[in-house]
Amino acid sequence: MQPLNIAVVGAGLIGAKHIELIQDSTECQLAAVVDPSENAARLAQQIQVPWHANFEHVLEIDELDGVILATPNHLHFPQAMECVRAGLPVLIEKPVTQSIEEAAQLTEFCQQHNAKVLVGHHRMHSDIMQHARGIIDSGALGEIVAVQGAALFYKPDDYFEAGAWRTKVGGGPILINMIHEVGNLRYLCGEITQISAMPSNARRGFEVEDTVGILLGFENGAVGTFILSDTAASCKSWEQTARENTDYHHDAAENCYHIAGTQGSLSMPTMTVHTFTGKASWWSPMAAEKRPVNVTNPLVRQLSHFCEVICGTAEPVVSVYDGYRNLEVTEKIAKASRIAENTAL
Repeated sequence: MQPLNIAVVGAGLIGAKHIELIQDSTECQLAAVVDPSENAARLAQQIQVPWHANFEHVLEIDELDGVILATPNHLHFPQAMECVRAGLPVLIEKPVTQSIEEAAQLTEFCQQHNAKVLVGHHRMHSDIMQHARGIIDSGALGEIVAVQGAALFYKPDDYFEAGAWRTKVGGGPILINMIHEVGNLRYLCGEITQISAMPSNARRGFEVEDTVGILLGFENGAVGTFILSDTAASCKSWEQTARENTDYHHDAAENCYHIAGTQGSLSMPTMTVHTFTGKASWWSPMAAEKRPVNVTNPLVRQLSHFCEVICGTAEPVVSVYDGYRNLEVTEKIAKASRIAENTAL
């Protein structure tokens, strides 16, 4: 079978990663790099693929099988709409669009056109996530009653110096980081139906939060808490525990999620399952069993899955609707945090 021809639009950090993975793939090949920057032009020349400055040129590429949109958030909606109109399968980096309204419109448009669209919440392709979902679906934990999650990490000063927008409204950890966690929690525990939040900017003093406590209610009746901070000297985050991105420090003993059911509990990503050895009671001992996972790069698996979506052999693991719901929940967490600020005693 001939490799699929895929164009990458946007050659920034994540776009460059997609380009690298396509070059290493046997399932697809790079049809073009589309980005107006001089760096993108040099990259395309270096790897000897066509370069286009404007997105409109994507629609003119012969025998194109799919498009990856790794452009700034505000371009996701118009560019995805054009790809769908042209009948081109597309992988849209998260967030699916810049606003909930655009996400709802794109969802409806894709449904009307039976479009092949995958949203780039790459953690859904994680071995850890899929193994955890398998444990939950097996019934080993019983009915889920409570969830604890954390994303506690420390962003250095130069992170904010390199992008002052990160200190302003729209640039805080809720809108930048929490959307990943929302996708994970929805995948593991079901739809989120209730939200409240309490923010603080006491440590950094920026316009946006540096820490926020979140309370979540799930459709199945489970309740969850999540603590998020980008000024915490802690390893209790997905990046620092999951071993999927070696750029981050890794703590092999730490967990960032704990999912408790009526029959057992699961701590992730150490994949430690606790179950009663006898009668279910707080007086009874619990056995601890680690169920190790061979971790692979979820971005590699996502690219392979996108190829399957293009060929029609798989439905998107993360649909446009999923992208819309992840964005909607994240926006509502941000709104709940603003309400909490306005109701402080």
